[in-house]
Amino acid sequence: MDSRNLIRFLFFTFVIALLLLLTFTNLPAYTEELLDCPTSSRWCATKNRFIKQPQPPKTTTTNLHTSDEPHHPLDPLTLNEFNTIRSILLSHTLFKNSNTYALHSVVLEEPDKYLVLKWKHGDDLPRRKASVIARVNGETHVFTVDISTGVVTPVDVGQHSGYPTMTIEDMTSSTWAPLGNPEFNRTIMARGIDLKDLACLPISLGWFGKKEENRRLIKVQCYSMEGTANFYMRPIEGLTVVLDMDTKYVVEIVDKGKNIPIPKAAGTDYRLSAQNHQINLVNPISIEQPKGPSFVIEHDHLVKWANWEFHLKSDPRAGVVVSRAMVRDPITGEKRSVMYKGFTSELFVPYMDPTDAWYFKTYMDAGEYGFGLQAMPLDPLNDCPRNAYYMDGVFAAGDGKPYIRSNMVCVFERYAGDIGWRHSESPITGMEIREVRPKVTLVVRMAASVANYDYIVDWEFQTDGLIRVKVGLSGILMVKGTSYVNMNQVNQVDNLHGTLLSENVIGVIHDHYITFYLDMDIDGPENSFVKVNLKRETTASGESPRLSYLKTVRNVAKSEKDAQVKLKLYDPSEYHIINPSKMTRVGNPVGYKLVPGGTAASLLDLDDPPQKRGAFTNNQIWVTPYNKSEEWAGGLFTYQSQGDDTLAVWSERDRPIENKDIVMWYTLGFHHVPCQEDFPIMPTVSSSFDLKPVNFYESNPILNIPPNVEKDLPVCNAASSA
Repeated sequence: MDSRNLIRFLFFTFVIALLLLLTFTNLPAYTEELLDCPTSSRWCATKNRFIKQPQPPKTTTTNLHTSDEPHHPLDPLTLNEFNTIRSILLSHTLFKNSNTYALHSVVLEEPDKYLVLKWKHGDDLPRRKASVIARVNGETHVFTVDISTGVVTPVDVGQHSGYPTMTIEDMTSSTWAPLGNPEFNRTIMARGIDLKDLACLPISLGWFGKKEENRRLIKVQCYSMEGTANFYMRPIEGLTVVLDMDTKYVVEIVDKGKNIPIPKAAGTDYRLSAQNHQINLVNPISIEQPKGPSFVIEHDHLVKWANWEFHLKSDPRAGVVVSRAMVRDPITGEKRSVMYKGFTSELFVPYMDPTDAWYFKTYMDAGEYGFGLQAMPLDPLNDCPRNAYYMDGVFAAGDGKPYIRSNMVCVFERYAGDIGWRHSESPITGMEIREVRPKVTLVVRMAASVANYDYIVDWEFQTDGLIRVKVGLSGILMVKGTSYVNMNQVNQVDNLHGTLLSENVIGVIHDHYITFYLDMDIDGPENSFVKVNLKRETTASGESPRLSYLKTVRNVAKSEKDAQVKLKLYDPSEYHIINPSKMTRVGNPVGYKLVPGGTAASLLDLDDPPQKRGAFTNNQIWVTPYNKSEEWAGGLFTYQSQGDDTLAVWSERDRPIENKDIVMWYTLGFHHVPCQEDFPIMPTVSSSFDLKPVNFYESNPILNIPPNVEKDLPVCNAASSA
C-alpha cells in the first residue's frame, strides 16, 4: 500500500471509529431523536435503509399526545402510560442489576375477551396492563406490567426457538457496525466505492442449522448511493457480512462478487425532480363532500360510519388492528357482532435464488422487523384523499421511551363510480323502472415501507355488510448484480433466478404471503366453520335433457384438521362462518363467508428450512379455537426461529372447533416474476379477499338507501379544454 493510500485508510478508520464511539456511548440519549427524525439529522432509519428527512404533511397538525387518555378497553397504551411503564421496569431488580437491556415490545395487555364483550360505554375500564418483551443481559423475558399498581409479573410462554422482533436500534446500529471492521472497509474501497456513498441493509438470516444458534445474528449487504437516490438498483453483489447483533462484532465477511460490476446509476432515480419531463395523462381528481365526511371517530379510536361501528388502533407488529366490528341491522336496529378482531399476523417473503448471497432472504416482515414499526407517514392527497382523518401510532423505543409515528393510518370515504345495486326493466315489459344506488365505502389504510418494498393495506367497509381486505405491493425490487447486459449473452444452461431488467441488474423471483388473523364472532362467539362444497351431479337416463348440474354439500368442520383448506379450482367450495344457534325467519343459520383472492400457493419443499418456518402458508385457510396466546402465525419469537411455534404446529393438535369461539386465518399469496415495467420502481399490484354476509340479513340490507340527486351535489365547472 503506497503512502497516500495508507494515509487515506488511516483517516477513514479514525473517522469511523470516532463515529462508532459517539454512536454507542450515546445510543440511549439519541434514540428518541433518531426515531423522530429531527431536522438536524440528515438521515432517518427504517428497517434496512436510510432515507432523507421527510417533511411533515402540511395539511395536518402535530399532536404531542401528552393529554391522551384511554376510553375503551382496547385503546392502545398512551404516551403517559409508556413513561409510567418505563419507570416501573427501570426500578425492577432485574433491570437495575443489568448491564444491558432492550424493550422489544411494549403493547397493551388486552383484557380477557369476556370482559371486553360485557363492557359498555360508561362502565369503568378494566385494569390497564402492558405486555412487555425484553432482552436483559442476553436473555429474553416476557412480563405483564400492572400500570396502576406497578406490579411486574413474569409470564411463562414455554420453550421456543427464536428471538423477539428487532428494535429500531438493532436495525440502525447493524447498518453502521461493519464500518468498524478494517477488513470490511478495505473490501469496500477495493470495489472502488467511496465510504460516504455506502448504504447498508440489515437482512434477517432465517435459520439453516446449528451454526446460527445461540447468537442473535444478522447479515448485512451494501449498495452504492453514488448518483442516485435509488441505491437498491446498485448492489455490491456477493458481499455479505455476518454480524452479532448483541455485540456488533463482525463474525464473518464473504465476498464472492468481485468480478460483478455495480450497475449504473443512470435511469434509476424515481423522484419527480429527476425526470426529464412530466406526462400528465389525467387531470387532478378529487371527491368533494359539501356536507363533510359521514364518519365520526370518537376518542381517536372508535369509528362510526353508516351502519358500522368498530375500534381501530395501530400496533408495532401488526400495523393496524380492527376490533369489535359491529353492523346495525336495518330491520331491528340492533348492533350485531361480525368480527371481534382482525389484523395482519405475518408476511412471509421468500426469494428464489439458492446462491450464497441470496438463499437466506426469506423475510418474516411482521415477526422479524415489525410491520407497524415500518409504517411511514402517509402523504395527504396522494396516499389518502381529501377529507381523510389521520391517526398516529405511539410506540416504545428500545430504551422504553415513547415516540410518535405520525399520520400512520388514514380513514376516508371512497366513491369511484361503483354501483351498490341496480335494475332497469326491459321496454318489452312496459314498465319504466330504472333504480340504481351508488356504492360509497369507508377505507382504513396504512402503508409500510419495509425496506425496498411498500405494502398498502386497506380494510374497506361497505354498507351491505361486506368487509374487503386489500393488499397492494409497490416500492422497489430487491435486485441482484450480474455481468450480463443483454439476454443474448445468457446461455440456456445459465439460471438467472429472475429477469434481466436492465444492464447488470436481475430482478429475482420471489413470493409474498400475507396471513390475516380473523376472529369472527357472528352474532356472538360460538360459531362453526362450514365448507359448502359444489359437486357435479349426473342426471338419470331420461330424467332431463340435461346431463349434469351442480348441487351443494355442507360439511361442518368438527376439528382443526377438518378446516385446513388448500384451494382447488376444480373442487370449489364456499367457506362459511356461521352461528348455528341463530336462524333467519326461514331457517338458515346466520353467517359470513370468506371469498378468496390472491390465491398463489407456496411451491417450496415442505422440508425446506424457510418453509418449515413459514408452514402457516401450507394451507390458504385454517380455523383454530380462540386462544389469547395464539395470534402470530409465525410464532411469538420469529427471528431465527426453527418453525416450532407456528399456526401449523398449533393446528396439529386437532382441537374441536364446532360451535366454539373460533379464529379463521387466511393467506393472500402473490408469485412475483419481475419484468422490466417493475424497473426502477414498481407500479402497484394488488389483490383482496372478502368477508361477505351469507344469510346474515333477512333481505338486501341497503334497499332503503336513496339514490343521489343533483340538488345534493356541489356544482363544479370543468376547466376549459384547448
